[in-house]
Amino acid sequence: MPAVSFNRFIYFVTVVDMGSFTAAADRLGVAKAVVSHQVSKLEEELGSALLIRTTRRLRTTEAGRRFYERCIVVLREAENAIEEVSSETGTPVGTLMLTAPLDYGAKVVAPALALYLQRHPQMQADLTFTDVKFDLVDNELDLSIRVGWLEDSSAQARRIGTFEQHLVCSPAYAGQIGRVAHPGALEAAKWIANGALKEPLRWLFAKGDEKVVVMGKSVVSANGTEASYVCVLAGIGLAVMPDYQVVQDVAAGRLVRLLPGWSLPAGGIHAVYPPAKYRPARVRAFVDILEAMERERRS
Repeated sequence: MPAVSFNRFIYFVTVVDMGSFTAAADRLGVAKAVVSHQVSKLEEELGSALLIRTTRRLRTTEAGRRFYERCIVVLREAENAIEEVSSETGTPVGTLMLTAPLDYGAKVVAPALALYLQRHPQMQADLTFTDVKFDLVDNELDLSIRVGWLEDSSAQARRIGTFEQHLVCSPAYAGQIGRVAHPGALEAAKWIANGALKEPLRWLFAKGDEKVVVMGKSVVSANGTEASYVCVLAGIGLAVMPDYQVVQDVAAGRLVRLLPGWSLPAGGIHAVYPPAKYRPARVRAFVDILEAMERERRS
């Protein structure tokens, strides 16, 4: 049996996953020459060509494909073994793979991640801000932060916070529409429709026992919360926004909150996990920080 370095499995698998030596080097944080050397040494140790290299593309040989499939199993088992130990010791290890919506990610997740990496300097993170809901298993994600109302999912979720929704506009637009005392007065206003929502122009306002449904008329349809937020700041019209997005702008006078005595449906902030027998310490440590920041934000 040839003496094969286990670390070379990682180099080989990363090259196949990324599709090139250059991309694999970027992912691993090493020079391209190091990756090429390690894969060449692996082929030498195995006595078999694993990759076919051309100027246009890189692909596995038949032996390379079979070896890659076995490597994936071996590396996954090794990662699981490390995570089981780290879960018992409470020490975060590895790379935290997570996604979050752009608006909540920029306002809350990024500061939480900064604190997390400060507390655990040996950790790394692979972070994606997007409103797309990825399959956690297929995309090998540790965690997805989802804001709003959860749909049915095979994933496991933990509610870590809540948010209110505020009706806001710029001071200039507030001057145009004058004092607003009742939601019904806003149906003729210029609304910014958030395309990320199922019903971006239908809102239920509540005040005590009184409930009013408002159907707005859009002047702009935006493709997400961040785009809607920019349009509101620009004075185009009014919109319903999550509190974490606009509370500082309202306090600074950049935005005006309309109908503060009326409430809109509140939403949840959830940590969504892939199905698993246990939670790696790296995931639990980050969620604990994020949940603590949510409690502080709401206090």
